[in-house]
Amino acid sequence: MSILEFEGRSLEEAVDAACESLGLPKEKLEVEILSKGSSGIFGIVGAKKARIRVTPKETPLDAASVRAKEILTEILKFMDIPTIVEAEAREDHVYLNIISNGSGLLIGKRGKTLDALQYLVNKIVSREMERNIPVIIDTENYRCKRETSLTELAYQLSEKVKRSHRPLTTGPMNAQDRRIIHLALKEDTEVRTKSKGEGTFRRVVIYPAKKDRSVTEAIPETESENE
Repeated sequence: MSILEFEGRSLEEAVDAACESLGLPKEKLEVEILSKGSSGIFGIVGAKKARIRVTPKETPLDAASVRAKEILTEILKFMDIPTIVEAEAREDHVYLNIISNGSGLLIGKRGKTLDALQYLVNKIVSREMERNIPVIIDTENYRCKRETSLTELAYQLSEKVKRSHRPLTTGPMNAQDRRIIHLALKEDTEVRTKSKGEGTFRRVVIYPAKKDRSVTEAIPETESENE
């Protein structure tokens, strides 16, 4: 973690300089006063600047980001594929990106290998941090491409449901994929969605909305990454 020093005509000015430089509010900084400074004679002769040492406070999300990267790096060593893991603490989750020339093997059929890695890292991080901090693992921008593909599928199925007035069911999906389907059709007042099934056989059913319904069914609270 970086430790930096800042100066100012007063302690307040030095702290403000640190906040501006690091782009962080003072509440997220550990501040050690090295010198309170002095105004000198008439504020000119012998004046000394206030000096502080600043360390950004580590948030639980930052700590989870570091640990998740370490865990994934160790796991990937057993796959005998040259990889580099990048970690980023985002608003409410940790994002890990794997850079490798063996991305196809890391993704697996329909992302199953990537999902397995993500599930394993999530379980270990949640246990060690004693809190649920979602970890998303990606490579070659697969997650974004998958989301686009599933969103298009949701739209296609919803159109079929509207024409036939009969419900349609997707194939088995993990919690993350099901959530994408739910979100894609959340604002469509002509259909509603619901997850059915158990475990790995859980699917999304798209129903024609009843005439007196003005909104789609809410996304079930059970739809979570670690389901």
